[in-house]
Amino acid sequence: MSSTVILICVLAYSLLLFAITWWTSRGANNESYYVGNRSSKWYLVAYGMIGASLSGVTFISVPGAVGTSQFGYLQVVLGYLIGYGVIAYVLLPVYYRLNLTSIYSYLQQRFGESSYKTGAFFFIISRVVGAAFRMYIVVNVLQLFVFDAMGVPFFVTVTVFIILILLYTYQGGVKTIVYTDTLQTTFMLLSVILSIVFIMQEMHLGFADVYHKVAESQYSQTFFGDWHLKSFFPKQFFGGMFIAIAMTGLDQEMMQKNISCKTLGDAQKNVITFSAILLVVNIMFLVLGALLYIYANANSIPLMADENGKVVSDSVFPNIALHYFGPVSAIFFIIGLISAAYPSADGALTALTSVFCLDFLGLKNNTTKTEAEKIKIRQRVHVGFAALLFIVIMVFKLVNNDAVVNNLFTWAGYTYGPLLGLYAFGLFTKKQIHDRWVPLICILSPLLCIFINEYSKELFNGYKFGFEMIILNGLFTFIGLWLIRRK
Repeated sequence: MSSTVILICVLAYSLLLFAITWWTSRGANNESYYVGNRSSKWYLVAYGMIGASLSGVTFISVPGAVGTSQFGYLQVVLGYLIGYGVIAYVLLPVYYRLNLTSIYSYLQQRFGESSYKTGAFFFIISRVVGAAFRMYIVVNVLQLFVFDAMGVPFFVTVTVFIILILLYTYQGGVKTIVYTDTLQTTFMLLSVILSIVFIMQEMHLGFADVYHKVAESQYSQTFFGDWHLKSFFPKQFFGGMFIAIAMTGLDQEMMQKNISCKTLGDAQKNVITFSAILLVVNIMFLVLGALLYIYANANSIPLMADENGKVVSDSVFPNIALHYFGPVSAIFFIIGLISAAYPSADGALTALTSVFCLDFLGLKNNTTKTEAEKIKIRQRVHVGFAALLFIVIMVFKLVNNDAVVNNLFTWAGYTYGPLLGLYAFGLFTKKQIHDRWVPLICILSPLLCIFINEYSKELFNGYKFGFEMIILNGLFTFIGLWLIRRK
């Protein structure tokens, strides 16, 4: 598939997004930007959140990781279901009862100003790096398979994508993203379904044949019982549960869309519907991953490897889709890939801007500035975070040496853990704390986890931490808060 055709696909899709942006941002104000005037349709939010949750990590990394971890990722996804139940019936009632715009203002009401700023700060760190991880994988694939051949440097590719995302979220915010996420989810799912159908046609398989082919392959193991492994079932399941609670329920980007629904009941229907669809979609990605490896083996397709001869898992899907599938499937792969790129940054930019403006600048309750002045400040902050995303993506390009899905969840364990501990202490105890010590506790907890993770084999008889690190981090934060409780 030629670079020119791919470039046309990118431009056409971007123009479609800008058309939606123009339609949704007419008459938009700060309330539209932050919470969509609390008028979002719950089913649109639920469907659109699929694309925002999956992003490029699931689109590229999950199918590729099947080669080494089989269907083990499904253990994490099963844990998600319990986590989303906690979000729907524990966290959302609190957010709606307090009528929150920023979910971190709960910490201000419960503990005090230091806790409030600490929670918002950890979200900003988490979301900047997480969004950079997600966007990097998509932009890097386009760079390797398209823009390198055109002689376009990586930093130019990143700059163009960030400018496009900046422009279409600049005015409408959440009100725009609810609709653009719906479009992006549709194209992403179409890409996966078409890829599966193409492999079925090439290998002359029916649906029953696909089931037996995958089940009998070396890639189908789902549950792992060796406690030494990172893929040990309890580690993955409970890690997934708390990752869902932290990365969705305690994340302003994800909750900003939920609290834009009209009522608590609508928001809860959104989360439950979203979690059920997410399970099905993740199974589709895992099946696609197994079929890609089966297809490559059957047709002796060489897979891209690093200097040590190890298969670069994140290149498996794009390599086969662009070089061995037909032009129609290749076009939908590119559109699906772009659809994965945009949700990685559009919601992040909006949420980061919202948290900084609301929680650090206090714009919502500021009575000394006019609405026009508040909008101008918000727009400057929006541009500032776009520039910060660019810097982090460029740094990540220099240091990345692992599948992005692993990097993402490792980082989440360190940065979302303190949020998990803060909210758990606030919701499940009635204790007050010495608020000024909270930042110290929330810094020490991740540092202690980094040390334990580094030396876990020596300290715990060969035990290796996986996604459950977020639980340990939250527990350390909880214990630290207990130690600084007021008499």
